[in-house]
Amino acid sequence: MSSQQQEREKDVQSTNPHGLREMVEEQYKKIRENAETYPYVWASYIVVYGGFALWTTYRWRKLRKTEDRVRALQERLRKLVDSQDSATSSTLEKAPPSIDKSKCPK
Repeated sequence: MSSQQQEREKDVQSTNPHGLREMVEEQYKKIRENAETYPYVWASYIVVYGGFALWTTYRWRKLRKTEDRVRALQERLRKLVDSQDSATSSTLEKAPPSIDKSKCPK
């Protein structure tokens, strides 16, 4: 019966904002004690996950730079095609009409 009563008290504390703060502080104390007890384990976690985070950041930035370069090249290509199209259309307007020699009698 006392275990059920303790569970009810924990439920009441978890719904209470003040109880939430106490619960967080208790978890922090447990983690801190564990880190002080096993420093090499925690250091290895930091090295492994920190290295993974650094690698992910590096790859993300490299991807963003590549995307920026591709966008710039696409924009240059689009401008080049537009200028060629406008040059082609202006030369077609100025050129005299050509005679189709295939329809002329021999």
